[in-house]
Amino acid sequence: MILQIALLTVPLRKTFDYLPLPESNPVYLQPGIRIRVPFGRQQRIGILIAVSDESLYSPDKLKPILEILDRKPLLSEPLHQLLLHSAHYYHHPIGEVYEAALPVLLRQGSAATPTQTVLYAATDEGAAYDATLLKRAPRQQQLLELLQNSTEGVNSEILQQITPHWKAPLQKLVEKGWASAQQKTLVESAVEATAAERPHPLNPEQQHATDRIQQQLQGQSPRTPLLLEGVTGSGKTEVYLQAIQQVVDGGKQALILVPEISLTPQTVQRFRARFRIPIALLHSRRSRRERLNDWLAAGDGRAKIIIGTRSAIFTPLQNPGILIIDEEHDGSFKQQEGFRYSARNLAVLRAQQEQIPVILGSATPSFESLHNTTLGKYQKLTLQQRAGGAVPPDISLIDMRSRKMAHLLSPPLLEKIQHHLEQQSQILLFLNRRGYAPTLFCKSCGWIASCPRCEVRYTYHQHRNRMVCHHCSGERPHPGSCPECGSDSIKNIGAGTERIEEALQQQFPNHSITRIDGDTTRKKGAMDEKLEQIHAGDHQLLLGTQMLAKGHHFPNVTLVAILDADGGLFGSDFRATEQMGQLITQVAGRAGRGSRRGEMVIQTHNPDHPLLRTLLQQGYPAFAAQALSERKLATLPPYSYLTLIRAEASSAKMAQQFLTEVRNLAQQYMTHAVEILGPVPSPMEKRAGRYRAQLLLQSTRRTPLHQLLTPLVPSMETLKSSRKVRWSVDVDPMEML
Repeated sequence: MILQIALLTVPLRKTFDYLPLPESNPVYLQPGIRIRVPFGRQQRIGILIAVSDESLYSPDKLKPILEILDRKPLLSEPLHQLLLHSAHYYHHPIGEVYEAALPVLLRQGSAATPTQTVLYAATDEGAAYDATLLKRAPRQQQLLELLQNSTEGVNSEILQQITPHWKAPLQKLVEKGWASAQQKTLVESAVEATAAERPHPLNPEQQHATDRIQQQLQGQSPRTPLLLEGVTGSGKTEVYLQAIQQVVDGGKQALILVPEISLTPQTVQRFRARFRIPIALLHSRRSRRERLNDWLAAGDGRAKIIIGTRSAIFTPLQNPGILIIDEEHDGSFKQQEGFRYSARNLAVLRAQQEQIPVILGSATPSFESLHNTTLGKYQKLTLQQRAGGAVPPDISLIDMRSRKMAHLLSPPLLEKIQHHLEQQSQILLFLNRRGYAPTLFCKSCGWIASCPRCEVRYTYHQHRNRMVCHHCSGERPHPGSCPECGSDSIKNIGAGTERIEEALQQQFPNHSITRIDGDTTRKKGAMDEKLEQIHAGDHQLLLGTQMLAKGHHFPNVTLVAILDADGGLFGSDFRATEQMGQLITQVAGRAGRGSRRGEMVIQTHNPDHPLLRTLLQQGYPAFAAQALSERKLATLPPYSYLTLIRAEASSAKMAQQFLTEVRNLAQQYMTHAVEILGPVPSPMEKRAGRYRAQLLLQSTRRTPLHQLLTPLVPSMETLKSSRKVRWSVDVDPMEML
């Protein structure tokens, strides 16, 4: 037998042949198991891809494996096929594809066994005993009362919080037969014991959407992907919950993907309030052991609901029932480094392989998904009414031209803020630019503080008194005086969230302000804490970047303001206007979600921009239709398919030379159905001390593009110049920068 193995952490686009150990039982040699193998002078963990009786090498040149790590495959056959397809479609090294699918501990060779925890619970005799009779043993009384009120049991962490010296009195309760200890996995121990929240009544639109999903769940209609387009606040989550209830009642599992870690806590809270069953959580802020436990709980069926970010699409499911992609338009579902896959697109493919429904939900669907509905590939379900009787916010523009501004706070906006504060409401201000000021400038000589490794301007962060490059994370202290002329006349130009926070404190000193951006939420639990404070009404003024604008439910927010809407109107990326329209619509959706009508204010220097006007006057569907017509004229996605080949090197000439050779190779394999553009310097040519260039392949059909890439990518690896550059292949790129 020849074992074909994909080696993790090995960036080569091929499998490696090994021999089994003489004592290996062929029964255990199934695709999807992990195997430890020798690789040069080191050892590597690999995934068995296939067993063959042929090899390009003679058997005496093949090495035997060292160890079989699993008795059964970690990955189901459909998931195994999905990963093989992904490696082929995205033209990426197969070992790195499988690496992305596994938790870190499994990549390192740890055993695929969940961590157990001990839960203490009252026995039937202990539950019936009158704890007040233990007055002479107060610690036993305290612990017994706790166990009597905890039907699911109590772990050691909770006991430690109640009384540090709990072990001896608890042992006494066990000896008396009033308490018992049980071994449970961590995911099972997280189930809350309180009564589940009842489903909310559905309006006719929600009921129609739920019925359509139910038809697919019961096999009464074809399992075409469902695009659930619902205005912000229309109750999409309630539709998800009721669909998931049907799945869980049928003994199957639901996988829900969310775009941002910041959205995970509120999603989990909503789901745990509804369901009293194990829920697995998979995102990067969980510990390695937590992620492994929940990954295994999903794979063996103990977790019926799995909630995660992008990489959770590769989670094994014992009995899959439904796939849900919330905020499907979000760019976070596309991996931008390494294995550049789209979790949204792979979710559609996985649902087809598993023969289960897939729901793509958004108030602002991606142009690709909207185009797929016109082609009949997706079915669209529409929710046009806000749930609970809430009405859409009133939207107005503030022309920033020729206005005196107090750090992006115009007088009309300040008046509106004051009015809403007097109504005891909360106000959300949005600016997608963190830091204090994006530019440090010397008035005497014109010097501008720039990052030498990226040749872009430093952003000044006042709370740390540091200049920070937001591209390479390089930092320097504030110079104090100009390094060119020695002048003290260094000025801060522009405004970020720090500066807006300072201006708001000066304008509204008697009101509490909270700022939510990448700087204030770095610590674990910081985002959860801030959201709890907002819901508790501790802050009246909420200031944040994009992470505050997505999917959050703030019922007391009645005014939302976008401080500068011009960034997306003239971006260098063709997707900039699409992202602008989605962002404005999503931000507007944070206002008026409660009983009071909301208001939205947009500050701009371009109030007459046609797409902006269409968005505000006719809504996102009309905006998308107009923008799509422009895309069609320009033959841009979704009316064409792109692949971006990037290269970076220590010199601009080296990167350009490599891509020129790639272009020459491509012309040998190319048909007229594919157009080659470039090579050209990247829009941001220098980053982190390296020069970047790119080559674009474009076709109106997907097949010719992949017919070109299939021989081209392996040939690129053979180029001598490829050893001097870092290069990557990005199929269906979301960013052109």
